[in-house]
Amino acid sequence: MAWVMLTGFAVTLPPALLLADPAQLTWPILGLLAVVGLSNVAGLLIEYVAFRRGKVGVVTGIASTEGMVAALISVAAGAPLHPLTGVLLALVTAGVAVTATSPDIAERDADPNGRTVRAAVLAIPVALLFGLTLYVTGRIGVRISVLWALLPARMVGSALLAAPLAARRRLRLTRRALPLVAAAGLAEVLGVVSYVVGARQQLAIAAVLSSQFAALTAVAAYFLHGQRLTGRQLAGLAAVAIGVAMLSAFGQ
Repeated sequence: MAWVMLTGFAVTLPPALLLADPAQLTWPILGLLAVVGLSNVAGLLIEYVAFRRGKVGVVTGIASTEGMVAALISVAAGAPLHPLTGVLLALVTAGVAVTATSPDIAERDADPNGRTVRAAVLAIPVALLFGLTLYVTGRIGVRISVLWALLPARMVGSALLAAPLAARRRLRLTRRALPLVAAAGLAEVLGVVSYVVGARQQLAIAAVLSSQFAALTAVAAYFLHGQRLTGRQLAGLAAVAIGVAMLSAFGQ
């Protein structure tokens, strides 16, 4: 994760310093940027741990409810909630619950619900933290340059993760991992840019559409790592995907 943050920081800092307007960085904006940086880095760190303890499809399926969390924060901040939106949020919540409590096939006898539940529990705060990140990023994205919105997470991650590891001479990178962390760092930057641009038009739709990554990563985990899901897990993830998709199309 330290290398992913360093990659993104190296890519975003020069254009931000050269092209973004420093006058936009008022104290209230700096406070919101700090929230974005801390929540995003904390969410990523917990998510990486969850990936090591459970299946990618389960973790990303629950983490993908970040769009729902952002929508709920928006409602709490005063945005109206359409009745259909409430029903769809309930569907997504049910899908998460089914996925989280379903044991893996290979683990059913030896450790029922063990690794799956542990990974699912870790994925819940990930969704909450990412939802907060999406909401705050969307709000400040209409007030400042997208280049400033890119910096917080990468700066916080570099300062709190990469710098201490480097000081202890533990910041190492294998040749095999290099293309993976570089791709992850660049993909994060491009993802934030596209989200901020979309959120300037309509935050709620951008938030829920951005959470569609779960289906793509579950498919990739199946083909790349052979991580198969049970019928209940697939049903739960399908409910999440359908609920999120309908939220993007019909949610108010």
